[in-house]
Amino acid sequence: MHHHGYLWAGSKQRFDAEALRRPPPPDPPPAHSRPELIQRYREVAAEFPASDLPPLETAYWLIKPRSLVRGTWDDAKEAASWLGERLAEYAPRFASDRDRDPTRLARLVNDAAEHLRSGADVSYGFYLERPTYLSLAVVACSSNRANAELACPVA
Repeated sequence: MHHHGYLWAGSKQRFDAEALRRPPPPDPPPAHSRPELIQRYREVAAEFPASDLPPLETAYWLIKPRSLVRGTWDDAKEAASWLGERLAEYAPRFASDRDRDPTRLARLVNDAAEHLRSGADVSYGFYLERPTYLSLAVVACSSNRANAELACPVA
């Protein structure tokens, strides 16, 4: 097993576009469905895998473009360390004093290392200066515990 890291920072308004953060249903609507429903399905099926927006379910980062992978690690501790470095980098911009607390951030990194060692994914989100949002994720690959059917983006 190895892990891939992902980072997205952008407008909160764009982050809130949940339709683009949700994968399309596995089956298209029936042929006799309303044309607008069929068209919307086609749009989401084309846009979701190509979008850089963080998916609602962390495991779905694995179907996003390979170029979005910010790092790959065999060791869970190294992946958690990358998270810690990103947290330290962005902490001065966190909107909440609580989120900037170094003790809390260290605890998040330690918790991430434990989760990653167990094969789980880790995903954190923070409000930055308004109206910006930061999403950080480390996703287990080969195979993902939450969705084993998802292929590794880096072969």
